[in-house]
Formats: sequence, C-alpha cells, structure tokens
Amino acid sequence: MNNGLDPRGQRFAAAVTTVVVALVLITGSGWLALAQALVFAITAYDPRRGPYSLIFRALILPRIGPPAEPEPAAPVRFAQLVGFTFLSVSAGGYLGDAETRGLVAAAFGLLAAFLNAAFGLCLGCEAYLAVRRLKPRNAENV
Repeated sequence: MNNGLDPRGQRFAAAVTTVVVALVLITGSGWLALAQALVFAITAYDPRRGPYSLIFRALILPRIGPPAEPEPAAPVRFAQLVGFTFLSVSAGGYLGDAETRGLVAAAFGLLAAFLNAAFGLCLGCEAYLAVRRLKPRNAENV
C-alpha cells in the first residue's frame, strides 16, 4: 500500500467533502469553506495525511481489509489541488463580500466531490491524466 492509495478511501473522503461543501452552500460560511480548503491543501501535499484519510484508515479500513488494487497518488494530489483552488475562491468570495463568487466556486467543488463519492469519477484525476497525455513523453525527441 506504500506505492498507492486505497480508492475506497478517496471515495470516503469525497463523501465527507460532499457533506462539508453542501453545508458551505447551505450556510454561506466562508470559514467552513476555508476549513475545507485547508483539508485540500494538506491532502494535496500528501493524501495519506489528510484528516479524512486518517479517519478512513482508523475506522473503516480495518473492517474491510486492503484494496484489491491501489491507485497512484499523483492524480489524487492534483485533484486535491484543484479542490483547494475552488474552495479557496469560495472562502474568499464569502468572506470578501462576493457571495455569488463563493457560491459558484463551492457549487463546482460540490459537483466534483459528489461525482467522485457517488460514481468514483474523479474529475481532477481525469484532468491530470489528460494533461499528461498532452505532454511529450521525451523532450529530446521533440
């Protein structure tokens, strides 16, 4: 498991994020958006150290066992960076008296988190893979 992440843990984190961002939209709380942005910042640095990952590993993983196939960390880190961007913009909007900006950015974050939680579709991961396909494999051959 050292070389990859448990995809079930990522879906668990997305489910918790879905609830948190839904609460951001319901309450209009820029502080809650900022807290979620901080979670994204931590997990963009290391997905294994994020608070939702720690909860998953402590409470759920012992009951379900190791994953059949771990997933690479790089796409997840990129997705967390994208989430950080959206929730930072949301927090800035709500806290800076630009509620519409906060609402729209949180709505995009909610959509992405929900798609991952409900269907296992990580939009940030897919964006990461698309960017990788666009980059030349070997710069010397270009």
